[in-house]
Amino acid sequence: MSDGRSAVRNVLAVISPHVGGRSTGAALAGLVPGARVTVVESADEDPAALREAHAIITGLAPVTAAHIAAAPALELVQCASHGHDYVDLEAARARSVTVCNIGSSGAEAQNVAEQTFALMLALAKQVVPAHNALTEADWALPRLQRSLTELSGKTLGIVGLGHIGREVARRALVFDMRVVYTGRNRAAADTEARLGDARFLPLDELLRVSDYVSLHAPLTPETRHLLDAGRLALLRPTAFLVNTARGALVDQDALADALTAGALAGAGIDVFDPEPPTAALRLLRAPNVVLSPHVAGVTRETLVRIALAAVQNVVDHLDGKPLRDVVHEDVPHASRLPLRADCAT
Repeated sequence: MSDGRSAVRNVLAVISPHVGGRSTGAALAGLVPGARVTVVESADEDPAALREAHAIITGLAPVTAAHIAAAPALELVQCASHGHDYVDLEAARARSVTVCNIGSSGAEAQNVAEQTFALMLALAKQVVPAHNALTEADWALPRLQRSLTELSGKTLGIVGLGHIGREVARRALVFDMRVVYTGRNRAAADTEARLGDARFLPLDELLRVSDYVSLHAPLTPETRHLLDAGRLALLRPTAFLVNTARGALVDQDALADALTAGALAGAGIDVFDPEPPTAALRLLRAPNVVLSPHVAGVTRETLVRIALAAVQNVVDHLDGKPLRDVVHEDVPHASRLPLRADCAT
């Protein structure tokens, strides 16, 4: 290498225990040729490795301002996910540390879209209460049939038409659903046409007209509790909410209140704030919910794609090549609805 980067050889892989920890991270060690890779479950675990790290790969593990300050050689933080809310972007920017995700790789998009529809179908067909009733010898058909519904002909509102949102919209067409979406910018006309003449709407209008609302927006200070009590009240009582993006996009207590009051028909939730959720989370005991433990991006196939995408960016950095998916410019500063049509989660 001729650009002086030959010393960039120390990589710290920080893999949170709730997504596999060291056992998952161990597979990364052999994927970065010529680098010394240290695998930990927290950035605090090995202060010497943090101090010497030129690049950090993080799998949903926090990289705080203190971590960045403790790593004087740090040049790159690579998120092994679409989301980057667990990295202090302001601290990284102040230190000229580049932060990347795997947004354009498509590594997670397919499976998150599949999980979104798994939750939507489970809600529409009342799969969980039907299963639970049958295991207790309760033939629940007379009781459940009043709440069974279809996806066909319904309106799906997508909040964030990025890589994942577009995959969800594409699948909605197969179910004969109408697609509306919101974001900071409107998508290109040819994109809307490919997605069944998808319509761009302001968020509040989208909530009013949608039968299903699916969240695919990034979590930022401005999008935290984007769906608060006031916005949840805009949903129809027959509407369903699905969140496979970030738990904190929704006020979880307000959602539990709405479900308990029957103000909306149900919710499918794959993400929580915090993760794992504590037993005190009221949403765990709310009626008409289908819950899954952040599985939307972690199939066997997806994990391989995520690892390869994250590692490739680190390898490119070590080789002095251009990086993909730099996320500093995704940090919004003003709008209450800072959702761009090209944002991905």
